[in-house]
Amino acid sequence: MSRVNRDQEDFHNLDFGEKPLEKGDYERCSFSNCRFATADLSGVAFIDCEFEDCDFSMAKVNTAAFRGVLFTGCKILGVQFQQCTPLLLSFSFINSRLTLASFYGLNLKKTRFIGCDLREADFAGADLSEALFSNCDLDRTIFENTNLTKADFLTAYNYRIDPDQNKIGKARFSLSGLPGLLEKYQIIVA
Repeated sequence: MSRVNRDQEDFHNLDFGEKPLEKGDYERCSFSNCRFATADLSGVAFIDCEFEDCDFSMAKVNTAAFRGVLFTGCKILGVQFQQCTPLLLSFSFINSRLTLASFYGLNLKKTRFIGCDLREADFAGADLSEALFSNCDLDRTIFENTNLTKADFLTAYNYRIDPDQNKIGKARFSLSGLPGLLEKYQIIVA
């Protein structure tokens, strides 16, 4: 089966769970109000694409490529991003729900999460150095053996990060987030 090459196309109000997206390369394309829930995106490459108000819940992303991709207002529940092609992986998330998403072991340097719900997401073993978590809910999010060097958590909340199990040198935290760093020591901060 041949691969398609799409460039600068707009996709609106489509359900790729019912009618699968063709395998191929999508460059500088925009997707708005599209449904990718439970869709199989394996072998699809998204390059400099934008997704707005799309539903990716439980989408299969095995060998999918995301390079320079922006997700805005998307629902991305339970997606296993560690199954993506790691080569040149880069994306940003704005006002998106990423509950139960897994980024296990990925290189996510300088990734931007702005206004996102990241509850119960898994960042174990990931490199999040210089990442931005602006106004993000990190309740029960997993940070274990994670590189958080120079990451910005100033406006993030509900996080629990063990400084002994993660690299946090020069990471930025607010005073109100201090309990999330000291929880394991059972210290009461008033």
